[in-house]
Amino acid sequence: MNARLETRGLHKNFGSLQVTQDVSLRFDSGRRYAVIGPNGAGKTTLFNLLTGELRPTEGRVWLDALDLTALAPDARARAGIGRSFQRSNLFADLSVRDSLAIAVAVRRRVAHVFWRRFGSYRLLAERAEELAAQIGLADELALLVRHLSYGSQRQLEVGLALACEPKVLLLDEPTSGMSPEETAAMQALIAGLPRELTVVVIEHDMDVVFGFAETVVVLDYGRVLAEGSPEAIRASGAVRERYLGHPDDGAAPAGGHGR
Repeated sequence: MNARLETRGLHKNFGSLQVTQDVSLRFDSGRRYAVIGPNGAGKTTLFNLLTGELRPTEGRVWLDALDLTALAPDARARAGIGRSFQRSNLFADLSVRDSLAIAVAVRRRVAHVFWRRFGSYRLLAERAEELAAQIGLADELALLVRHLSYGSQRQLEVGLALACEPKVLLLDEPTSGMSPEETAAMQALIAGLPRELTVVVIEHDMDVVFGFAETVVVLDYGRVLAEGSPEAIRASGAVRERYLGHPDDGAAPAGGHGR
């Protein structure tokens, strides 16, 4: 299987503080990955290094055969890196339809003529409707974002990322703060994503992690503590001691919200 996204020897320092230390990871095409770890493990910093929000102190980031390391976030998005954030970045006064149509227009470089609504562009409107159906918001296209439930807003964020037609989708704690019903809806959304899409999720809910991930990466103090199948991670004494609980105490897995 070919690597779609790869990091090689990533380091990120903030002054004397080492946040990411020698992280080399491979994310293969079409697979589902979870990134977990305790508080301060460097999970969101890793995502920021992948998307270009941060530049590494050392190391490289590759997407297919393209070295992304020197590219800005918008160039990485055009290359195929899509992301949803832990905190909402939505426009509250736009409708679901217009939010998705704008994202599609930006991806396809369609100029917006100011006297025409985005909805009047047939192809944009059709693609917006397709995306809304994919993320479970087909019945809420006309609603303003401010009137959506919290869970629906998080689903819309995934739709905006999908509108950019990514090769790799990064989701930063997509179920954080959700009710059980909203979490189930997000799990269904993630499960229904196209299989050709590589999906990497930072997640604190271990039921979610072990429900969808094919490979789990455990970060600790900016380093890769362990990487493997969900079964291997569950069985790892080092992981249970550092993150999931003491290896001999039989405790249920616990979550972590570290960045």
